Amino acid sequence: MTDLLHSLPNFPTKQYTHLLPSLERNLITTTDLLTLDPLEIAKRAHLPLLDIRRLANHVLASLQSQLGVNDWPEALRNYEDSSKLEDASSLKRSGNTVSEPWNVIGTLDPLLDAALGGGIPTAYITEVTGESGAGKTQFLLSLLLTAQLPPPAGLSRPTVYISTEHPLPTSRLAQLLRDNPHLASLPASSKPTLNRIFSIQTPDLESQEHILTYQLPVLLARDKIGLVIIDSIAANYRAERSSSSTSGAALGLRSTQLIQLGHQLRSLAREHNCAIVVSNQVADRFAPILSSSPLQRPPGSSPPSVHSQISSPPHPDSSPGMQSLDAVIMPPPPSLPQPMPPTTQYPILTLDHQQNFFTGWSAGPHCHSQTLNQNLKTPSLGLVWTNQIACRIALIKEQHIYRRVDSEGGDRPEGAADWTPRQWRRYMKVAFASWAPATGSEEKGTEFEIYGGGLRAIERKK
Repeated sequence: MTDLLHSLPNFPTKQYTHLLPSLERNLITTTDLLTLDPLEIAKRAHLPLLDIRRLANHVLASLQSQLGVNDWPEALRNYEDSSKLEDASSLKRSGNTVSEPWNVIGTLDPLLDAALGGGIPTAYITEVTGESGAGKTQFLLSLLLTAQLPPPAGLSRPTVYISTEHPLPTSRLAQLLRDNPHLASLPASSKPTLNRIFSIQTPDLESQEHILTYQLPVLLARDKIGLVIIDSIAANYRAERSSSSTSGAALGLRSTQLIQLGHQLRSLAREHNCAIVVSNQVADRFAPILSSSPLQRPPGSSPPSVHSQISSPPHPDSSPGMQSLDAVIMPPPPSLPQPMPPTTQYPILTLDHQQNFFTGWSAGPHCHSQTLNQNLKTPSLGLVWTNQIACRIALIKEQHIYRRVDSEGGDRPEGAADWTPRQWRRYMKVAFASWAPATGSEEKGTEFEIYGGGLRAIERKK
């Protein structure tokens, strides 16, 4: 760390004297401190992770203040006074202090807001998942505008849209401002504008990591961003996986990257009290079908004998004794039934059963029913990414079929093609959330439709 004083001559090194010698012995420079993961530096130098992170944040704040990137005098004073450090003060907050910054971003629809427990809260990662055409992007575009509204509907703060697949659809945003009744009725002074939406494109995984690590933190602090949208979180990872190896080492590295990404986004959400909403893609899921194969026998029953499995014709010159001897010494066939695995005896322990509670698509109590398996989906990035988010909202699209009627209003005759698809119906389900009740496995969720002004719930008569 001899280059630290060359870059920052006035940097207060006195409070870090217990760290600098070890960093110097392990040849860790100021550049390494700003670019490498603090966990990696802590392992190399055998130092506490929190101390390394505090030093890196202090160096970053000093550099930004020196370059005029941001106004950091208050942050620098807090670093110089160890009694005002954020890590120490956050541990002394009371329950009332924690509950005060609770803010949400509404959807401008009371039924959808009620299903979400009030809206999308800040300081959390929320995922919106669904198949193509379910309304994910429409939902996110509405949040970009409502976040600019004053409380309680919004945050009165600008927003960021990070795209991994397509550019920001500005024409659709202009249509939302024009056709939504609530937004169109607002005066020009309080009306959301496209000028308060920052758009960033990340065509690959490398640029995505650079933007989230270096550019996004500066943007959040400088412009007081209230909402960050990543559309979609899985696109770059799926593209990288299709061109790379699928070995165990590659999958382990991918899991580590997802854990680091989740930690990074959670830290940004808590530090800047902003909402981070990501969209996710889905893949088809096929629930297991119960098999009646003779190889699957109930527990406790004995396997069939070798003699019953082998039936070879007797040799004309052989004696009966030789026939029985040949039958005994003949090796058993490879298809001999094997003991049933524990997950077959206890299907409640299988992943097929457990993922009904966190994917948003439930197979119901009769998971072997072929009818229920036609529209089962699984969000991308697996269980590792699921553990990084605080809420999962599933947008489900179903095709409803109606019976045709003849010209006189009666049913079609038998044998005729009397069923026809009429429209798609969409439902919003809360798979899990820490602030809102999850939608039951037997419930379809809140039905909604997409129109010129965004999303709105549909109330149908029962």
